Order: sequence, then structure tokens, then C-alpha cells
Amino acid sequence: MILDIVHYGSPVLRKRSTVVPAVTKDLLRLASDMLETMYAAKGVGLAAQQVGRLESLCVIDVPPDCENEEDRGFNARVAMPLVMFNPSIVASSGEQDGSEGCLSFPKIGCDVKRASEVTVCYIAPDGSQKVETVRGFLARAVQHETDHLNGILFVDRADAKSVEKASGKLKKLAKANGGRM
Repeated sequence: MILDIVHYGSPVLRKRSTVVPAVTKDLLRLASDMLETMYAAKGVGLAAQQVGRLESLCVIDVPPDCENEEDRGFNARVAMPLVMFNPSIVASSGEQDGSEGCLSFPKIGCDVKRASEVTVCYIAPDGSQKVETVRGFLARAVQHETDHLNGILFVDRADAKSVEKASGKLKKLAKANGGRM
């Protein structure tokens, strides 16, 4: 089922997620619905807050053409789509600059510095504990989605000039969704 995506200005985007004590059938259904929603919106990631929920859950599916050959090879062992319950970044290194967008910020992009490599711990859909180290665009997506789960938005980490350039669109979007910048 395709869910409604919450847009910037909605207070739920600033809330921290709640820990998932166990993976249940209902949570697996939510993850499936989130993937369907993400694909329909042509996104690469989606966090529970973006569909109005507070469970610590995010989904990611990075198309191969989004990564350079070296990063694609490094990340090949991580099966897509990636469904993570209670994800936590436990290590990071390097730095990458790049433009980011977000399904909760339609037609708005900003330049954001992120770590080029991260190690993330999470619970997989089968209930097992996983630890993965990822690089490049996938590392960017993991950081973006785990930020969402902590109530942090990509504009909070964006380059000041990018935010200034998008400020008119951000104000309109926030106002249309019951909030302010």
C-alpha cells in the first residue's frame, strides 16, 4: 500500500524515533509499504517519520548507477533493498560533498557534507543483528535516513549557501504543512 509522505513543516519530521523491541508482522508490513511508497515516489530512501510513524525503521534501495564502480564493488555484499530496524551509525570516516534531496522536500536540493564511509548496526527483517560498513552514495543514504530517525533533516546539515538559495521554497513548504523553518 502506498502511504502518504509527510512534508517539511510537519512536526513529526522533528521527532526522534522509538526503539523497535522486536520485528513483528505489522512492522514487516510497514517496511513493505514504505518500500512501495519510496519506489512510487522515485526515491532511494525513506524513514518512518516521513510516513507519519515513529518506529525506528528506514528503507533504502540505491540503484547501481548511483555509485561509482569502486563503491559499487565495496557495497556489493549489502543486498538491496536494505531494511533497517533500530539503525545506529557506530563509526565513520572520510568526507564526501554532494547534493541531496529528500522525498519530504519535493524539488528542493542542497549540498551536504557527509562521511564517505560508515559502519551501521541494525536489526534485519529476519530479526538478526547486522553490522555493515558501506561507502559512497549508500553511505550518504544511510546517514540521511538515520538522521531522519533522530529528528535531523538534511537541511540542518546543508551548506549555508544552499539553504539560503532554497529559503523561499523552504518557507512555502513549511507554511503549507503547518510548521515553520
